[in-house]
Amino acid sequence: MTLSALLAAVAMVIGLAGPARAHPHVFVSARAEIVFAPDGAVTALKHIWSFDEAYSAYITQGLDKNGDGKLTPDELVELAKVNMDSLPDVGFFTTAKANGRPQEFGVPHDASLSFENKILTLTYTLPLKTPVRAIRSIGLEIGDPTYFVAFDIVDGADAVITKDAPKGCVVRIARPPKLDAETQQKLAQEDITATPDTSGLQVTTRALVACP
Repeated sequence: MTLSALLAAVAMVIGLAGPARAHPHVFVSARAEIVFAPDGAVTALKHIWSFDEAYSAYITQGLDKNGDGKLTPDELVELAKVNMDSLPDVGFFTTAKANGRPQEFGVPHDASLSFENKILTLTYTLPLKTPVRAIRSIGLEIGDPTYFVAFDIVDGADAVITKDAPKGCVVRIARPPKLDAETQQKLAQEDITATPDTSGLQVTTRALVACP
């Protein structure tokens, strides 16, 4: 099952369970790491995404194969593979620009899932198709423009970090503003399976790394 199919299934379950909930339907607390090579080139992004409790419970149904009441990484391997196979269909919910130029991504790797305190967390590395040297700036945009999935970049020092970055690189994060009451009401009235018009809204988080 692809990620888009899983999300559609979630929408159906929500719709059958009771009154339609407002968009979004899945919530993600996210962190990101920008990975630098020893020569100062940017090589990859590392994503850490923690899903909300309701989605975590739904998506892991039936995965406790030994019935011990715990979900181990081994039991989550296939689900991690499903995510990696389907995330390209939604552009990894990520765009990147290096020195002002859009970047393409390679094949993700080191994907794993963990389940702790009722929360499912996906961790994976998303390489740039071509490492970028002589980096002056790298910009990231993380989120779902359709607002089916709401990405909330955590509020903390580890929200977006750099690994092995040249000395002097700084990170700035621009989170989307809180939606006003009128917009929230409009989204709440959307059909549960509809894709709302978010063309005039900022629902993604932007991060900029500037290097000297």
